[in-house]
Order: sequence, then C-alpha cells, then structure tokens
Amino acid sequence: MQAKYKPKILVVNDDTASLFALSGLLTTWADENQCSVVTAKSGEDALRHVLQDDFAVILLDVNMPGMDGFETAEAIHKRARSSSIPIIFITAFLADDLNKLRAYQQGAVDYLFTPIIPQVLQAKVSVFVSLAKKNLELKAQTEALGLRTQDLQAVNDKLQREIKERKIAVEQNEAKDKFLAMLGHELRNPLSAITSAASIIGFPGAKTDSVERAKKILSRQSQHLTRIVDDLLDLGRVMSGKIVLDKTAVSLGEVVMSCLDSLRASRPVDSYQWTIDPIDTWIDADPTRAEQIVTNLLDNAIKYTPAGGTITIRNAHSDGKVSLMISDSGIGIAKDLLPRIFNVFVQGEHSLDRAKGGLGIGLALVKQLVELHGGDILAYSEGENLGSTFSIVLPEARQGKLSPEHNEVRKLETTRKLLLIEDNEDAREMTTQLLKAHGFQVIEAATGAEGIILAKSEKPCIALIDIGLPGMDGYEVARRLRSDKDTRSMYLIALTGYGLREDQRLTMEAGFDSHFVKPFRLQQLLLTIESLQVA
Repeated sequence: MQAKYKPKILVVNDDTASLFALSGLLTTWADENQCSVVTAKSGEDALRHVLQDDFAVILLDVNMPGMDGFETAEAIHKRARSSSIPIIFITAFLADDLNKLRAYQQGAVDYLFTPIIPQVLQAKVSVFVSLAKKNLELKAQTEALGLRTQDLQAVNDKLQREIKERKIAVEQNEAKDKFLAMLGHELRNPLSAITSAASIIGFPGAKTDSVERAKKILSRQSQHLTRIVDDLLDLGRVMSGKIVLDKTAVSLGEVVMSCLDSLRASRPVDSYQWTIDPIDTWIDADPTRAEQIVTNLLDNAIKYTPAGGTITIRNAHSDGKVSLMISDSGIGIAKDLLPRIFNVFVQGEHSLDRAKGGLGIGLALVKQLVELHGGDILAYSEGENLGSTFSIVLPEARQGKLSPEHNEVRKLETTRKLLLIEDNEDAREMTTQLLKAHGFQVIEAATGAEGIILAKSEKPCIALIDIGLPGMDGYEVARRLRSDKDTRSMYLIALTGYGLREDQRLTMEAGFDSHFVKPFRLQQLLLTIESLQVA
C-alpha cells in the first residue's frame, strides 16, 4: 500500500494517560498493518482532524468535558464527507441500554469497556482498516482508470484531428488536381482557337471574311487568357496580403457600363434581356479592383444564364454604404453549394462537363477584394433552375473631381519616332508591327545598353522599356536616360508583367512617366501617346 493510500485511525480521549495507553496499543500493530494512528484530546480537536483527513475508524471516549463523545459523534456524522466513518465508543462505565441506543443513533458501530484487551481492540479495528484499505485501493484504481481514460481520450482526440487533417489534405489534393485539370482545359481552349486563327491568317488562300473573323477570335481569346492569368495572380496576391488598394471616388454606374462593354468582346452580352436601374452612386474604391469585382459578377451571371434569359442590375445606398445587386434567371445555386460558393475552386455540378468554363476562383477573388475594401458580399438562390442574386456592399463616396495634377498632360512637340527596348524577339516584333501600323517610326533594341546608345543617337521622343531586361534591367535604363542631358526629357513608358502598387512605385522612382502591365491594351497605349500631342 502506497503512503498516499495509508489508512488512519483516530483515537480521541481527554485523559492523557488513557490516550497514551490506547495509541500505544495500536501503534506497533498499525505499523505492521500499514496504517497510522492520530490522537486528539477533545471533541473539538477531533473535529479539526476530521476536517483535514479521512479515517478508517474513530475510537471515541464517551465521557469528555465540554463536548462529550455523543455530541462529537453527532457533529462528525452531520458532515457529508465524514458521515460514514465508523465510531467505536470507549467508556470506563457500564452503559445501560439507553446509552447504548443513543450511541448507536449517533453512528456507533461498537462499544468497548476499559480495561481494554489489546487483542480485542486490534481485532475490531482491523475489520475497519481492511475495509478502508479496499476502499482506498478501489479509489486508486478509479483514479488510475480516470487517468487512463484521459490518455485514451487524448489519443482519440489526436486520432480524430489526424483523420480530419488527412481528410482536408485529401480534399485539398483533389481540389488541386481538379484545378490543374481545369486550368489545362481553360488554357488549351483559347490557345487552340488562337493557333487556328493564326493559321487561317497565314494561309495564302484565306478569304477576307475568314481572316477578319480570325482576327476577332485572336483578340477575343487573347483577352480571355489575360483575364485567366490576372485572376490567378490577383487571387494569390490578395490572399497573401500583397495587394494595396489605391482608393478614390469611383462612379459605380460608369464601372458597370465599362464592364459590360469589356465583356461584350468575349461574351454574348446582347443575347440577354437586361434591366439596369439608373446608377448615380459613387463608391470609395480602387477603380481597377472595382471593375474586377463587377466584371466577375457580370461574367458569372452571363455564364450560368441561358441565352434569352434576364439579368437585372439594381443599386441602393444608405448609412454611408452602397449596395449593388446582380440577379439572373439562370441555373441557380444548389442549397448544399450555397454556403461554399465563395470558397476557392468551388463550382456546381453543372461545371463538370466544362460547358460553362471557368476555374472556380472568380467568386473567391470577388469576396476577397470586396472585404479588402471593407465591404461585404452575399449570395442568394431559391435553388437549382431558380436563378441567383449576388449583392455587394461597399463604402459610399462623394462625387469625385480630378485634382489639378490629373488634368495636366505632358506635351511633347517632335516627330513620331519611338524607341522600343524589349528582349523577347516575338513580343518586340509584334509590338513594332502594331506601332508601325499606327504611323510610328519604331527603333528597336534587344538590350538596355543598346537602347541607351540608340536613344542618344536617334533622339526619339518616347521610349517603351521592358523592365525584365537581361544584364541591365529597365529601372537602370531609365535612371541612366534621366541622368543624361541628351535624353532626360524623353517620355519613358515601363512595360512589365508586374502591376502591384509597389511595382508602380519602383518604376516612378526610377524615372518612368507611365506604367503598363503586359499584355497591355494597345488602345490605351495609343491614347497615352496621342495625349502627348506628338506631331
């Protein structure tokens, strides 16, 4: 028996000699039987011991001054924790039947009369000590079982976590595989169309109308590829916190109409019945991201609504918030899918045949961008084939006006000579052909060093400079051109695959005047150049 579970015997007697004699009779026996003896000289002292410890049995003198044995027993058994402790009364006087009855009513289990026979005392006490040992052993086993149960519960919890983590890992792996398969599909489709269109254009016997259709296909599918790449990059950037908004007052009505015009080039916009409420509200937003949000929502409505269906655009504003609701009469959203509609790579079963297309990242990107603006987005649908509604809420802004610096345009009076520094041969050749087709005299350079030499000798008024040049990058080219008195007045346009605010800051610090993200829109580039009033 461990010391922690060693039974105790309490001996209570006000007479010092009697107390010594009783405890002495039990001490040697107690040591041999792995229990201990505790003494008390009064009823009050006995109660203090009972409050602190548990006892196998109490040997209690009946005749004590102050609180006698009966009163002490009554007080001990009134307390729930000590109510079951067996008490053996000890007295030097013969007890009559009434005293015995009173003793038993107070919880006594026996009576002993002095002088006490040691063997009788030890025999009576041993019964209760043995019972206490069994109870203590049972308590120890229960505690051990409890600890074992806790260990098993901890192991089970760990196992459940591992099962859950493994399930999540499997689901993520499956989602990744599905996504890669979808990405391959989404890239191959436009690439196939582009390849075919390029073949038709290059075919000597191609008819004029076929060539014109091929050109439109090239333009449309190139824009589609650009949107795929932009969505992929932007989703990664926004989820890693790398997108910084450049917010200003933006006309929501202009954003909606601009997005519809952009979609018209690649989607059958005019095949639907449109109901568009007048939108005269302004939002506090990043203009580029606002267009991205609305374009994705409109594209989603078009994608999942059969031709001839209805798409409704409504808006409202109150309490400094602007709401835009886009509803459609399309295939709707299943109830089990609705709570997950904004998760990355989530699409409905309708997309399994890939008829609707898409990577399942558009709505996830929209949610991230809306929340980045401090707004909110909700999706609602009565169910499959019952249409759906997407509602976004963004901060309201006052109608904005361009500040004076935005109205100022740098003016250049010179020839239409333009320097293009681009190391990618195909990109350089195509950009040169497009610019020449619009009346520019283009000087080409494949490296930064070559570009600087041509800039000093040919003195073009504008330079289009790729940032990712080998050896000397575009930033260094711009810095050197700005530091040379012969080229410092040249208008410098950065061409780069990076469009974050930080990237724009770096180009401006290097000395560039404009920043265009590849693949850039030729029309925007031409408008920028024409605004310089080049003769």
